[in-house]
Amino acid sequence: MKIKLYQQILLTFSLIMLSISVVKAFDLDMTVDDDIRTNYNSSKLMNDTNTNDLESLPELPDNLKNNSTNNSSRNNQTYTKPITNINDIHAGNTKIHKGTIFHVTNVSQISDYLTSGTTVKFKLNSPVIKNKYSIPKGAIFTGEITESHQPQVSCNGGLVVIKINSMNYKNQTIPINAYITKADNKFVFLNNIKGERTYLKTMWKKGAWGRSMFHRMCSLSAKLGSDGATLVLVPFSFVYGVLCAGGNAVISPVTAFFSKGGHVSIQSGSNFNIRLLDDAYIN
Repeated sequence: MKIKLYQQILLTFSLIMLSISVVKAFDLDMTVDDDIRTNYNSSKLMNDTNTNDLESLPELPDNLKNNSTNNSSRNNQTYTKPITNINDIHAGNTKIHKGTIFHVTNVSQISDYLTSGTTVKFKLNSPVIKNKYSIPKGAIFTGEITESHQPQVSCNGGLVVIKINSMNYKNQTIPINAYITKADNKFVFLNNIKGERTYLKTMWKKGAWGRSMFHRMCSLSAKLGSDGATLVLVPFSFVYGVLCAGGNAVISPVTAFFSKGGHVSIQSGSNFNIRLLDDAYIN
């Protein structure tokens, strides 16, 4: 009986203590809510949690500030497109169209004695004036001898090939690709400045002896015919003259083949024409 009474007292005490704990917890929660409402603006707290304004955020450490600044500057840099097309290089420059012809004179003598790699220069005879550019008189064009040889057998003349690779414009060296179309007032084909091919002329010279002998024999035959005592010798002198002329005419083409042609020799101050193979660009 005493045990049951003790148990009832203990159970009653436990229920009382539990009720007191619940009431205190509720009072504490309400107290915290009252403090928050008193000291803080709840609407401002809601706005602050959703704001994007960096000023409402804590200040970053110095090392993070530097990284953020560097990243921002890199992102704000202007992107420059790399040059991948040759036309981009010339963008905004003035173009001299291919096919343009310049009338120039050579500064020094040009001959087939000059070897490959030799530099040759020309100067502009008169100014070239266009809508977008003007090239003054005396502008220097520079070229290089790419091939040359002296006269060869079979009466083949000497040869000089010149490639024009630059032009002086406003104290700048402008690269160009050009070739010679006229040299010493004579047309040049395929950029080959050639010496005279003298085969026909040489063959004629080689046959001069036979022709001379034929004329001499004809004269002798005439004299022999004027005298009756020597009339019988006329056919012999005439036939001899014909044989000399005919034989020489047959041999002269062969001997002429082993002769050489003429040299290329152009004095300074001679007229040349230079023609652009490709477009050229000037600033």
